[in-house]
Amino acid sequence: MKEPLTSARPADHPNAPIAHPDTWPDLLSGRHLAIVCVLASGVLLYAMNLYFTAALMPSIVAEIGGRQYYAWVTTSFVIAAIVASLFVSRMLEWKGAGAAYVLGFLVFALGAAGNAASPAMEPLILGRVVQGLGGGLLAGLGYAVIRTALPERHWARATGAVSAMWGVGTLFGPALGGLFAELGLWRWAYGALAAVALLFAIVAQRAFAGTAGSGRRTPVPVASLIPLVLAAVAISLSALVPIGWPTLAMIGTGLVLLGLFVAVERRAHDTILPRITYRRGNSLKWVYLTVAALSAGVMVETFIPLFAQQLAGASPLIAGLLGAVLSLAWVVAQLFVVSVSSEAARRRAVRLGPLLLTAGLIAYGLLQAEGAGPAMVGLWAAVLALAGAGIGLAWPLLGVAAMSSASDPAEGGKAAAAITTTQLIAFSVTSALAGTLMAAGGQSGVDAARYVILGIALLTLLGVLTAGVATRR
Repeated sequence: MKEPLTSARPADHPNAPIAHPDTWPDLLSGRHLAIVCVLASGVLLYAMNLYFTAALMPSIVAEIGGRQYYAWVTTSFVIAAIVASLFVSRMLEWKGAGAAYVLGFLVFALGAAGNAASPAMEPLILGRVVQGLGGGLLAGLGYAVIRTALPERHWARATGAVSAMWGVGTLFGPALGGLFAELGLWRWAYGALAAVALLFAIVAQRAFAGTAGSGRRTPVPVASLIPLVLAAVAISLSALVPIGWPTLAMIGTGLVLLGLFVAVERRAHDTILPRITYRRGNSLKWVYLTVAALSAGVMVETFIPLFAQQLAGASPLIAGLLGAVLSLAWVVAQLFVVSVSSEAARRRAVRLGPLLLTAGLIAYGLLQAEGAGPAMVGLWAAVLALAGAGIGLAWPLLGVAAMSSASDPAEGGKAAAAITTTQLIAFSVTSALAGTLMAAGGQSGVDAARYVILGIALLTLLGVLTAGVATRR
């Protein structure tokens, strides 16, 4: 990874510039604060919306029906978000950050408003597609804009603040969605999302006032885009087919299409990923694979409350709090690691992250037991905190590594935007695999829990290897 640039020479140097502090107060002040708020809010809207909708779905189905389309509500959103994330760098180059953010917030608000007014499940799914297009654009912009909107000395901290929103969304999304559902106000919930998105569209317009793109429309790499979009669709649809071999077949098809995408990209002139990704000896590809491994570990959060209730008889509140442990440790660890300035220390943090994540998940999987008592639940919380800390140690530094991988602004924008695409595809693959592994556990709650957790741990173990390669000099 690239050594952070120093911001000032010694004070007695004859050409010493005015020193700029590399601190949180400097980042969270003046125009920098407005920019960080916009970046963070876009990712938060996306992350929170996933859990927000899951909590609302029982109330939605009870009022408008459409239980047979239950899974499509999430799947349509995710597919649309992956597709939108592919166009982030081109939107930035064409229109600039301000216009891109305003468009993302407006499209997200339009989709949310459509959800609020839906009389049946079919219009709701259409609204989710629109919402996903806006959400995918916002999530991708969160990383891509850091590179051009903030000084390099703030890249690590800004990346930490933005990626922390994934954890914050996990913490508060289910609670807010559950509150609206409890009050019977699911339509108001989407109305509130639309209003918040419109508010941030105004903030974004002011924060990025005076910025503009080059006006150049880069050709869309259709040859690369088709297999990648089909791969995203196949992987996402694996959650809808019968669990078992059909699921694995869909995932296998998606992986083959991803391989075809890479083969096409290596030979194409116009690409989705930066061209340096495919150069022999370049570490960017390994950075993306490490991000994918960490993203796989994040998906354990989806199952923690279920396992706690089934195996420990925990109340929904306690189970929900246990599920939040991983996110909380993730947020705390990354806010700490972004203050590390030594290149050697950053390399060690990136290598240590997947190792701690894998160790925590293996321990959590092996500790699953029927009739677990308070002491065992406490151990679960401890090893989940270890796993979450592993994600937090590596995640923001990997983001900085991607941003620093290219000196050309267009290529750097591609590199940063691809973090979100990688993350969303990894979420889809892991979610589908976890469903198959849970079914393999049969009627045994312990077996189902161990298969899911240890299966995901195998994916994160790959991150230990890729992180080592990514951080070689």
